[in-house]
Amino acid sequence: MIDPLLNAIFTVVDFVFDLSIAIDRTKRLSRQATGCDKIVDVPPDPKPLPPAAQRALAEAKERERAREAAAQAASGTDQAS
Repeated sequence: MIDPLLNAIFTVVDFVFDLSIAIDRTKRLSRQATGCDKIVDVPPDPKPLPPAAQRALAEAKERERAREAAAQAASGTDQAS
């Protein structure tokens, strides 16, 4: 009666050790393949902007360029005097 119970316990313990070894080997393989053992969350792909938002962004960039050009021209005229 005790022999089958011990056999079952040893079988379960052996399975747990085999599972542990398999997980360890998988980690080592991933470390060799990637050079890093950390798991990194990858952000999802960005959603495309609607046309109105794209236009607003383009207008804001254009205003910023014009502001920088005006500031540069103003500083250039100050230095020339």
